[in-house]
Amino acid sequence: MPLLPSRTETVNIRGINYCIRHWGPADAPVLFFLHGRMDSSATFQFVVDALKQPWHIIAPDWRGYGASEWLARPYWFHDYYADLDCLLDRYSKDEPARIVGHSMGANIAAMVAGVRPERVAQLVMLDFLGLKPAAKDAEISTTMKSWLDEIREQPRQRSYPDHASLARRLMASNPRLSESRAAFLSRSVSRTREDGQIEMACDPWHKIPSPIPWRAEDAKEVWRKITAPVLVLAADQGFMQQRFGNDPDEYRSRIESFPNVQVVKIDDSGHNVQHDQPEQVAAALEQFIVRG
Repeated sequence: MPLLPSRTETVNIRGINYCIRHWGPADAPVLFFLHGRMDSSATFQFVVDALKQPWHIIAPDWRGYGASEWLARPYWFHDYYADLDCLLDRYSKDEPARIVGHSMGANIAAMVAGVRPERVAQLVMLDFLGLKPAAKDAEISTTMKSWLDEIREQPRQRSYPDHASLARRLMASNPRLSESRAAFLSRSVSRTREDGQIEMACDPWHKIPSPIPWRAEDAKEVWRKITAPVLVLAADQGFMQQRFGNDPDEYRSRIESFPNVQVVKIDDSGHNVQHDQPEQVAAALEQFIVRG
C-alpha cells in the first residue's frame, strides 16, 4: 500500500524552531498526533495510512527531536506543556482539539487536558498510564546528585554506518517490525551526521533523567480535572502491562482518575503500537472519535 505523503513546515513556538508535519487535506477535521520519547512525528505514518476517513493530521516534532531545534543542553520537561499550549492556540484556536498521544506525547497531552480542560475535546492515549510508582525511599537529593553527575559530560547517541544497519537494529529490538516498515523508520526518524554516520533524530541530552522524580499522585490530581472523553489503548505486551500487570490496585487507581475513560486492548503488540498494530489503533481511535 502506498504511503500517504506528508508535508512539513517550520514555525516558531516560544522561541524554538518547530517542525510540524501534516498529512491529509487542510480542510478536513483536525487530529493532533504527539510522538513519544526518543521518537519523532513520522512514527505515525502507518496509523495515518490505516485511517479510513479523511483527516488533517498535525504532528509536531517536539523540541529536541526530529527536525525541530535541538538545545544541546538539558531539557526542562514542563516546557512541553507550554509548547503544546501554544500549538493548540496556533492550529485549533477556535475549537477544542482532538489529540492522540503516544507514551510521552500522551503524558504531555493528558496534563494539558487537565490544566486546560476547555481546550481538549477528545484524548487518545497510546500505551501510557504513567511511570512506575516512585520508590518509597526515593529522595530528591539522591536524584539531584545523579543528575548533576550525569550532566558533567556530553551524552552521546549510538551511531550506525548506514540506514540498513539501523533498520536491522530496529528489527532486532522489535521482532514485529516488517522489513519494509523498519526501512521506512530507519530513514524517517533518523538523521545523517557530518561524518556520514546515521543516528536517531533525538538530541542525546534527552537521555539524561530528570532531577525531579515523577509522582503518580501529582499526575492523578491533574487527570481528575479532565472533562474530555479519554480512550486508553493498552498494548497486551506494552509498558502498561509491564508496569501494572501485577499491580491491579495501582492500575485501577490510575484508570479511575479519569472521569470519562474507556480502555481498549491492542493485541499482539509491544509499546510501539503505532508500528506493531497500526490497523487496530486506527480502527479504535476512529470509532472513538467519530462516536464522540
